[in-house]
Amino acid sequence: MAELLSISEPGKPRPDKPDLTAFLSLGFRPLYIAGCAWALVSIAIWIYAPQWLSMPLGGVAWHAHEMLWAFIGTIAVAFLLTASATWTGFNPLKGWPLAGLTALWLIARIGFLAGGETAFHIACASELAFYLVSAACLMRVMIKGKSRRNYGVPFMLLALGVADALFLRATLRGDYMALMQHFDLGLLCMAMIALLIARRVIPFFSMRMVPGLEIPMLVRSGHVQLVLSAAAILLGLAGQGKAMGAALFVVGLVSLWQLARWKPLAVLHKPMLWILYLGYGAMGIGLMVAAVQLGGLSTGVLARNAAHVHLIGMGGFAVLIIGMLTRTALGHLGRPLALDGSMLLSYYLMIAAVVLRLAALWPSSVTLHLLHAAALSWIACMGLYLWRFVPMLIRPRYTAPVPQPAKPAGAPLASNIR
Repeated sequence: MAELLSISEPGKPRPDKPDLTAFLSLGFRPLYIAGCAWALVSIAIWIYAPQWLSMPLGGVAWHAHEMLWAFIGTIAVAFLLTASATWTGFNPLKGWPLAGLTALWLIARIGFLAGGETAFHIACASELAFYLVSAACLMRVMIKGKSRRNYGVPFMLLALGVADALFLRATLRGDYMALMQHFDLGLLCMAMIALLIARRVIPFFSMRMVPGLEIPMLVRSGHVQLVLSAAAILLGLAGQGKAMGAALFVVGLVSLWQLARWKPLAVLHKPMLWILYLGYGAMGIGLMVAAVQLGGLSTGVLARNAAHVHLIGMGGFAVLIIGMLTRTALGHLGRPLALDGSMLLSYYLMIAAVVLRLAALWPSSVTLHLLHAAALSWIACMGLYLWRFVPMLIRPRYTAPVPQPAKPAGAPLASNIR
């Protein structure tokens, strides 16, 4: 029987198909998708269908919890599970164990949304297991890889999980004051993690992307940040609000000083970098606003908890996240470190969501319209990221085609025999 000839263009790779092994090869793949999809869905529910929410975790408590621990915390876990493989040389979680971790996260989302005490307890157990397993896997590879400078990272993640447990316990008891205190505790634990990650990656990314740029890593000031952040958490637990505020003010001030030392004007032509600078600066300002409020010096809108929560949570964490989601995904997927139009648009949509949400803090006749516009910008941002990146995240790492030497004129066309 004659064999068929298949003619293909030299150097043009065939498109890879979705692959489960590749999808479960590193933590960022399933968890970036999960976190961003839930960021989209949860805001849509909170703004447009709040009647779906039921006790014990309902109303603003559900919204606050899902934004901090189900979206922001999940993206932090995804990044750390991926980055630790580079730091230590050992992948902390892959394959079916990673699928199991993602399943724990999903069970928690369903349980908290379903309502009722049974579903609530199942969701609590699943979510706390998610953070405990993640921290344990990180510690295992840190020890195995002798990455001593990162030994504190699993404990920061564990602290985030403990704050989550305290928040959920206060929710079940109906103790609103304790609930808000534990939310602020979780916000500070997440700020510690974000400061640590951002302080390492922003200078590194900047020097790699801008030829000739030299900026300091500022290790000592980073240590000051972490020590004072930990002190602020302990002072908050001890009920020392003013001392806690003083520590936070210095942490925020150090963040802005670091930002100035990183030569921000040199990265204005690189959106993939200035988005990280913007988020880092907003987080520093948010910590200072929180400090002033704790000191009893805030007035007007800035005296509301929502002011520092949204400055840190949206202006800081979320803006940093959209920048990290694109930069780290492209890097780990072997793609060129260049933004296309949709990726850049997602940056502007996130910034618009932050500005609109902060503007809605001032009571006015257009407050509700501003909230809806902020939600639409947020949903569009996350939807655009998922549309652009899910096809990459579920496929094997991209391999650039090998350039083929030019053929002399009149040379016969190459054929592949299969």
